[in-house]
Formats: sequence, C-alpha cells, structure tokens
Amino acid sequence: MKFQERLKIWKRAWARNALFGVTGIIKKISYATMRRLTHIFFVMTYPFLIRQKRIAAESLAIAFGGKKDKKEVDKIFHDCFWNVASGMMELMYYMEHPEWISRMAYFEGKEHLDAALRQGKGAIAVSAHFGNFPLMLLRCVQEGYKTNAIIRPTRDQEIEKYFFNLRTQLGLNTVYSMPRKQCVDTSLRVLRNNEILFIPLDQNFGSQGGVFVDFFGQKAATATGPVIFAMRTKAPIIPMFVIREKDDRHRIIVEPPLELEYKENDRETLEVNTARITQLIERYIRRYPQEWGWMHRRWKHQPMPAETVKTAATTQEVTL
Repeated sequence: MKFQERLKIWKRAWARNALFGVTGIIKKISYATMRRLTHIFFVMTYPFLIRQKRIAAESLAIAFGGKKDKKEVDKIFHDCFWNVASGMMELMYYMEHPEWISRMAYFEGKEHLDAALRQGKGAIAVSAHFGNFPLMLLRCVQEGYKTNAIIRPTRDQEIEKYFFNLRTQLGLNTVYSMPRKQCVDTSLRVLRNNEILFIPLDQNFGSQGGVFVDFFGQKAATATGPVIFAMRTKAPIIPMFVIREKDDRHRIIVEPPLELEYKENDRETLEVNTARITQLIERYIRRYPQEWGWMHRRWKHQPMPAETVKTAATTQEVTL
C-alpha cells in the first residue's frame, strides 16, 4: 500500500474517532458550553487550513475577478469557515437535542411551500451548500413536512451509517445520489407522494450528463435534476435558503415558485431553467458570501472545445 493511501486511511480514522468523541461530549453538555467548544475548535484548527484557504482564494478570484482585495478575501474565508465550524457543532448538538431545532430556526415565506404542496404534486426544494442547510431540512421535518434529501454519501462508511441512522431517527429521508437510476426512481416516487425533495444545485457536476451555465460569469458544470423532475411530474420548484442571524438563530427563506420556461426543445428548456436557478443561487451568495462553501472547486470542469461539442451533440440526447 502506497504512503498516500495509508495517509488517507489514517486521516479518515482520525476524523471518525474525533467525530464520535465530540458527539459523545455534546450529548452531555449545555448549549452555552457547546458554543464555547466551537470557539476553541475554531481557534485551534483555523491556522492549519492551508489547502482549504488556497482553494477558497482560487474560487473567490474566479467569482469576483480581482474586485476584492486580500483583506476582503481573508475575511470572507474566515467568516465562511466560522460558519462551517459553527454549523457542524450546532448540527451535532441539535441532532442529539432536537427540541432546540424549532428554537433556533424559523421560516420566512412558508406560505409558498404550503401552496406548492396543496397542488398534490410534491415540491422540489432547490438550494445550495449554503448556511446550515441540514438544519433547514430538520426544521422542515419538525414542521410536519415529509422531507427527502438527495445526498452524496461520505467516503467513510462508518460515518455515513452513523449520520444515516441519525437522519432516519429524526424523520429525514435519505435519497442517495448513486446509483443514478435508483436515485431518479426514488425521487419521482416521493414527489408523486406529495413530499418535499431537497436538491442542492451548487456543486461541480463533471463533464458528463449536466449542462454548462454561467455562475459568477464563468461556465460551471451543473446538474439538471430539478428541471427534469419538474418537467416529468409538474411539481413546483421552490428555492429555499437558510441565513445565520446575529444571535445564531437561522432564518429559512422560502422563495415563490420558479415557473419553468419552455423552449423549442428539451435541451434548451433544461439549459435555460438550470441557468435561472443558478443565477438565483449566485444572488444569494453575492449577498451573503460568508454562507457559501468556497472550499469547493465549482469550476473544475469546463466545456469541451466547440468542434468537439458539435460532434458529441449528434450522438447524445436528453432523456426525460
């Protein structure tokens, strides 16, 4: 076994044991103590986030094109990681103390979600890895909504099993993103059962299967799932975002439904509407840059050269 592979195994084992250890502590402490531990954790780990800082700096440079100086970039990353650290600790605490979820998260625009579900076709809740979005899902469950989330499993099977069991106990249903066919079949079923299907639409989708749309003025590979599901089931697309307030409460913003724009063919319909959702996500990130995970390489894949795209287009079709 190569050194790098052994190092990965060691890192995962360390992270797993740290997670289980912290969770064991959190079960026994107060909310105020949890907040103090978050500060300690942040101070201890922030100086060592060299790789994450580099990726974040690259992402911020792509997004803002040098319009923000180093001081502004450093502040965004500092606040971003603080939100990530706070969100992780909060989530572990709330999952062990679910009575805190309704205390710390509240809705704005909930009537849009209720109106969508009254149509009886389910609701496609589109969002991003933005704010403490798992808390938003747990708050939906507590509000009585049947809620399902498309989730990419973690590489560590023990950690994934632990979180799967916790989500299930709290009433949040998991729809794994792979295998693809099973994900699609389950997603269609929950929508036809008039349930909420949560889909984050802000991560690099790779060079196959999605579409390239503008995101901060650069092409970004983006999944088309929400639009495809809406076209198949007529379920409304409901944008939802969660924002951290100054008192560490979380405001869940439910936007009015995004009405599909139908074009001459399915491909154009997918591209136009996926771009509209992406533009909405961008507006929230521009307004609250500290809430988004800049440590992700969103623009990793880029479109093929025009001549290659033209050739590929003759052999590929969009399947609905």
